Amino acid sequence: MRIRRTGTALAVLAGLLAVPVAGVPAHARAECGAANAALGRPATASSAEGAAFSAGNAFDGNTGTRWSSAFSDPQWIQVDLGSVKEICAVELSWEAAYGRDFTIQASADGAAWTTLKTVTGATGGTASYEVAGSGRYLRVHGTARGTGYGYSLWEIGVRTGGGDGGGQLPGGGDLGPNVKIFDPSMPAAAIQAQIDQIFTQQEAAQFGTGRYALMFKPGSYDVNVNTGFYTSVHGLGRDPGAVTVKGVSVDAGWFNGNATQNFWRSTENLSVAPYDGTNRWAVSQAAPFRRMHIKGSLNLAPSGYGWASGGYIADSKIDGQVGPYSQQQWYTRDSSVGGWINSVWNMTFSGVEGAPPTGFPEPRYTTLDTTPISREKPYLFLDGGDYKVFVPAKRTSARGVSWANGSTPGTSIPLAGFYVAKPGVTAETLNRALAQGLHLLFTPGIYHLDRTIEVDRAGTIVMGLGLATLVPEGGITAMRVADVDGVRLAGLLIDAGTVNSQTLLEIGRQGVHTDHSADPISVQDVFIRIGGQFAGKATSSMVVHSDDTIIDHTWIWRADHGDGVGWNVNTADYGLRVHGDDVLATGLFVEHFRKYNVEWFGERGRTIFFQNELPYDPPNQAAYMNGTVKGWAAYKVDDSVDAHEGWGMGSYCVFTSDPGIEVDRGFETPVKPGVRFHSLLVVSLGGKGRYNHVINDTGAPAYGVETIPSMVVSYP
Repeated sequence: MRIRRTGTALAVLAGLLAVPVAGVPAHARAECGAANAALGRPATASSAEGAAFSAGNAFDGNTGTRWSSAFSDPQWIQVDLGSVKEICAVELSWEAAYGRDFTIQASADGAAWTTLKTVTGATGGTASYEVAGSGRYLRVHGTARGTGYGYSLWEIGVRTGGGDGGGQLPGGGDLGPNVKIFDPSMPAAAIQAQIDQIFTQQEAAQFGTGRYALMFKPGSYDVNVNTGFYTSVHGLGRDPGAVTVKGVSVDAGWFNGNATQNFWRSTENLSVAPYDGTNRWAVSQAAPFRRMHIKGSLNLAPSGYGWASGGYIADSKIDGQVGPYSQQQWYTRDSSVGGWINSVWNMTFSGVEGAPPTGFPEPRYTTLDTTPISREKPYLFLDGGDYKVFVPAKRTSARGVSWANGSTPGTSIPLAGFYVAKPGVTAETLNRALAQGLHLLFTPGIYHLDRTIEVDRAGTIVMGLGLATLVPEGGITAMRVADVDGVRLAGLLIDAGTVNSQTLLEIGRQGVHTDHSADPISVQDVFIRIGGQFAGKATSSMVVHSDDTIIDHTWIWRADHGDGVGWNVNTADYGLRVHGDDVLATGLFVEHFRKYNVEWFGERGRTIFFQNELPYDPPNQAAYMNGTVKGWAAYKVDDSVDAHEGWGMGSYCVFTSDPGIEVDRGFETPVKPGVRFHSLLVVSLGGKGRYNHVINDTGAPAYGVETIPSMVVSYP
């Protein structure tokens, strides 16, 4: 096996991608994009010299990795560009073992190939070739080697033209009709009337099609923002103190005082000076409370103190006490509270000033002094009269709010750097905007995708307002992120289509491990739904391959109610599957999947707070077996893993079709010194089902109508 490196290969390739190809007419050069359409895309080859020299290495943008074939002719390597594209240039960066004679080919289906370029007598190095043709697949087919070794490529770059109309897409622009922007000069009564009109429409619209973002320019407002489904509330200041309202409120009158279905809404970056000293935010899953300053107390329960199943707070300051009351569980990160009144099943804190100390199992508090790694969600703000997106910096060992000693550290990007998407835009246009170097901002609405959104460029931001919703059609993956640094996904709902998708969201590429610790990929307030709106289907919902990824608040939900719901209707096997190493999940909510809700293969994974319900609807025990094991663990760490840790983790069962169903283990892990768990519990709700153990074969059974948790303080 030959180990050779070049420090200049990637730099040379990048230079070729940035300049026109010699000999191409000026009008053609204008339409040949600078971006590498092959970066991070799936690749295959006729052979590989060894496991360390796989085809994907030629498309990973990494100067130190390469594809190398067997020592024979012919050989080929190909890449899937994701959709048919107009291909205008191909760049090859050869290692010392180069191809002398080869062809560059394209195919729409990976079977029938068209030759775009024939090369004979090549001498290696890095070269760029002008081509003209279209295809989804690009192949380099070698017929004669230049050395006695195989074919070895550091990188292959593919440049594409504007196949859906060409031309530069504009950045910036208006935010669309469903973003309501308020100014403090407007009469308070007029603002309140508009808020109330939207709330009346959205209060009970759990599976409705309305999407709204309510935005407040800096100033004070004598209004209470009742917040219904698919509504996001935003302050447009640089920090929370720039905007003050009297309330950002959620109650449960629409559902007879039961808040367990108060989903899909958010608030961020405001101060609240409550009329009566207490703000009510009675929510359950997918309702983040970020960058808020409550100048008083915060009540997390509905009027009448009916059930609630939240929830998530981050980067927020509550001057008074927080009262969960009937909340089953809650996670609070990097915040400051004046006190915390009570616990029910699982209250978990990391990096929270004023949090109660760990008391689990009684009281059921789990408290980490700091959050090991965190980075706040990007947000829109006004800089003078210009809209920008602020991108907060990464924090390590964080404690308290990021804005405690002045403005949150980070950088800002003008709105002109974003393609502002509106419902009806095609996925091809979205991908063209990304290839052009723009970030994506989805305005409120529902977006039907006929092809995968491909996020290939390091540092790209893809964010949504008003729970912007992506619906993949025809069984595609909604979004795929390459194995690159610093991508940020935020504020989106992915709603599985009616044709089964193998995956809905993919982060990174299978088998690739790159150190992203300095600038990790982050997934924040990205929610996934299978069923409820219609009979969605997906084998795996979110799959994470990239090392060091931060998953900061997600709810991955196979629907238990709504339309298109049933054991064999909204089929979905796995919620979250993690293959990357050093992945951190803070605020992980995953529910109702038919097999493992979470399955973790990567090393040194960490989860701070996990909330789960097992599926309601297995028809009987025979339908819910994992081989000879009764049921499927909610959270599975693969037997190959040597190091993993979790804090504040709960799983609940309520088998409505057959209350006699048993689950042998709520959590299933290898028994190794590096695998550790803290504050675990399982609960049978109303006696509908039974857990035989909490984790592996440890922990007492949970069963019976008393709904009493079985708990394990630490494992092993």
